[in-house]
Amino acid sequence: MKPVNQDHTAQFYDKAFTWIIEKGPNILIGILALAIGLWLIKVFSRWIKNRLYKKDVDPSVKPFFISLSVAVLRILLVFTVMQFIGIQMTVFAALIGALGVAAGLALSGTLQNFASGVLILMLKPFRVGDNIIAQGQEGTVTDIEIFYTTVTTFDNRTVVVPNGKLSNEVIINISKKGSRRLDIELKFSYGIDYDQLLKLTNETINNSLNILKDKEYRIGISVLEESGYKVMISVWLNSHGFNDAKLIFQERLLRAYKDGGIPLPGITPK
Repeated sequence: MKPVNQDHTAQFYDKAFTWIIEKGPNILIGILALAIGLWLIKVFSRWIKNRLYKKDVDPSVKPFFISLSVAVLRILLVFTVMQFIGIQMTVFAALIGALGVAAGLALSGTLQNFASGVLILMLKPFRVGDNIIAQGQEGTVTDIEIFYTTVTTFDNRTVVVPNGKLSNEVIINISKKGSRRLDIELKFSYGIDYDQLLKLTNETINNSLNILKDKEYRIGISVLEESGYKVMISVWLNSHGFNDAKLIFQERLLRAYKDGGIPLPGITPK
């Protein structure tokens, strides 16, 4: 085994010591700046969040703006720390250029989600608080973030949908208009008197508090068949709480027919 060259070892330690003396303070300053910067960004995030929620700002914009601001500040902080440490930006720029194509391909979906998030906030097909049907899910929009939108379903499941999916596919906003129409089709035999049926239905609608009285409802015979006729009942309900109001109205309608002595051979709700 060859003996270690004492001169080379001494030179190595001398260079390492010199590097620590020259770069050590900058590295310590960089670490300190990173810690302080992250803390200041956290404080700023809380401050801007409180300010936005106190102001009359669109709820859809608030989480998006906060998350975007924090992301930009963190990137700027990293660049600043690199300057403290002494890393040349030209070297860093060359490294970014070399990895740019690969990173662009890897993050193409992420960038698409970002661009889609901006489009959603600009075009406003839905906002925070709207009830939507998207990607086979129905629920309330709770957050619109940079890359994804969070929907809470009516059975309290949290669904995270990438913004790219929402901007390129069909979205049904079921609460934007403020009201929805409920259509119920009922089948009766020809032995049931239609006038009595019409009277009971009108009374049930007028006595139901969940039915919107400022919109005209409709009752009529939709189909004539050999075994009987079908009656279509169309009423208007508030978009929010639609399902609850639907259940209550159908129960009242069923009780009204039962108390009035009208049998129901078949019910086809829509």
